[in-house]
Amino acid sequence: MARTWEADPSATFVRRLGKSAAELGHSKDEEECPDIWQLSNGDIAVVGRDLTSHYRQRLPGGVNLGPDERLVVIPGDMLSAAKADIPDA
Repeated sequence: MARTWEADPSATFVRRLGKSAAELGHSKDEEECPDIWQLSNGDIAVVGRDLTSHYRQRLPGGVNLGPDERLVVIPGDMLSAAKADIPDA
């Protein structure tokens, strides 16, 4: 069965949404930084800690992870800081 949405690996990074991890105090260096980026095709890339194995057995009803999907966690204030950069539906 074909998926209704598929990630496009050719999309490029266009702009950061919100503030950098350093600006929010979540990073001491350039190597470990949660982040949120808009891609050239309008999709969103999230860099966070992969906690798939910790949450897979505890997902709420209706939440599923495909074999090629990962559950990542970012600091809550990072998403709040991105709110102004995310257009309304």
